[in-house]
Amino acid sequence: MNDEQLLRYSRHILLPEIGIEGQEKLIGAHALIIGAGGLGSPVALFLAASGVGTLTLCDNDTVDLTNLQRQLLHRTASIGMNKVDSARMALGEINPDVRVINLKERVQSARLRELVAQADVVLDCSDNFATRYELNRACVELKKPLVSGAAIRFAGQVTVFDFRQSHSPCYHCLYPENSENEDTRCAEMGVFAPLVGIIGSLQAAEALKLLLETGTTLCGKLLLIDTLHSGLRTIKLSRDANCPVCSSSVHPSGLTG
Repeated sequence: MNDEQLLRYSRHILLPEIGIEGQEKLIGAHALIIGAGGLGSPVALFLAASGVGTLTLCDNDTVDLTNLQRQLLHRTASIGMNKVDSARMALGEINPDVRVINLKERVQSARLRELVAQADVVLDCSDNFATRYELNRACVELKKPLVSGAAIRFAGQVTVFDFRQSHSPCYHCLYPENSENEDTRCAEMGVFAPLVGIIGSLQAAEALKLLLETGTTLCGKLLLIDTLHSGLRTIKLSRDANCPVCSSSVHPSGLTG
């Protein structure tokens, strides 16, 4: 690190759990963020400010006036721009040292697996089950840690699926793909503006701990937040031995820790 970086990240470096060695890990790290909306905004902002060296940001949507109530990466002047272009501008102003790869696409299949393979940590900030299931399968296959968040109305949740750990469940264990899952969109149900900031900030915190290899993550736990009634609770998650995505019958060699 140069003198400017030592000053920029000095409050991280003062933390014994991070220090210079940890900050250098962050500078050399690569995070893949799927979605540049309500959750992707605080995730990208905190990862960039924290010095994660490369951020790949994927979103094929454009900025709309209705987004500005909660999607803090974007500004009124950004209306009509692609979200990843708007995001890249904002992140460059916060930390010009961070490399932002902005992909104006809804990545799927082989392309998604290619991007997951390049990342050290993956953050699911999407808003639909199809993307969540496909991203989960790619992370299971490639043994990449996945930080998942969701928010609607006044309630949100965060968890970590760390497929480097043999005990880790996957997203399919939590929400089986053949269950009656229906996408619930903000345009239909609404969302409390600070909620996505809370959930996204927690996702960023989990990702940083994974990259730093410090602390205890939410792997095997689901954190539920109710901002209307100020409720917070944690539920234990277990791996489904018969899960068609992550079970040992699908991956007979097992998942290494």
